[in-house]
Amino acid sequence: MNPKLLEILVCPVTKGPLVFDKTKQELISKSARLAYPVRDGIPVMLEDEARRLEEQEYSE
Repeated sequence: MNPKLLEILVCPVTKGPLVFDKTKQELISKSARLAYPVRDGIPVMLEDEARRLEEQEYSE
C-alpha cells in the first residue's frame, strides 16, 4: 500500500483515519468497525464491500 495514498484516504462512513493491515490486505476503520478490502493493490472503499470487525479487532 502506497504510504502517500494511505495518508489521504479516510473512511467513507466516518471520515476517520484508516490503518492498513498488510496480512489481511484490508484498510481498517476502528471508528466505523469496518475493514475495507484491498484487491490487487486497489482499496475498495464501498461500505457494502466492507467486512464488519469482530469486537476484539476494534478494541485492540
